[in-house]
Amino acid sequence: MSRRPIIAGNWKMNKGIKEANELIESLKPLVKDATAECVFCPPFIDLPDAVRLTKDTNIEIGAQNMHWEEAGAFTGEIAGEMLKAIGVKFVIIGHSERREYFNETDETVNKKTIKALKLGLKPITCCGETLEQRESGKAKDIVVNQIKNGLKDIDDITAVVIAYEPIWAIGTGKTASNAEANEACGWVRETIGEMYGPEAAEGVRIQYGGSVKPGNVVALMEEPNIDGALVGGASLTADFAKIVKFDAQA
Repeated sequence: MSRRPIIAGNWKMNKGIKEANELIESLKPLVKDATAECVFCPPFIDLPDAVRLTKDTNIEIGAQNMHWEEAGAFTGEIAGEMLKAIGVKFVIIGHSERREYFNETDETVNKKTIKALKLGLKPITCCGETLEQRESGKAKDIVVNQIKNGLKDIDDITAVVIAYEPIWAIGTGKTASNAEANEACGWVRETIGEMYGPEAAEGVRIQYGGSVKPGNVVALMEEPNIDGALVGGASLTADFAKIVKFDAQA
């Protein structure tokens, strides 16, 4: 089965409306010929303009979070229905920063992923270990448990994009070696196979996230279990196009 690569830019809490619009306009001509699926995930305030500016392009827009309820007394939260109503197509779920700073758990990740799929949104569901967990030999157990608990009871797991993001490599400049990244993405694929069968494991797309940049994306994308990248800081400039095209010279 051929898996289409997917490169997503997670802008985190960066870029106000004017800055976001300028970046989108600068990137549109640079990524228009990309073979990979291209996703921008700006802050909530930027989403309406982002959807408008990328209409009839090859760029899809994603949000960085959502709640699993349609409405209610959840101050500061955004419902998936709200995202869908403005034309958002993707949503990042369970990013390590959400887990660390906002008490996300495998249970909430599971609820959000199921709700996103029900709405027709495409979840990018994250997993990954800390440096302490890796150095103590627990990395595989952590990742496997996050997948088993966060992605259980999914009707079509191939509709989920899974992002393996070693927490120790996010925003640190450190990157897992190609072999380490591929091995961990292999743990994810193997676990999906145990849960949903070999065909599902072969069909699901798995991204690597952790200080991906133009200089290392080509080698990462050559690994058999890596189908794309979830990119943080390097998605905030026009150089992101080089990552989308897997070409440091683009």
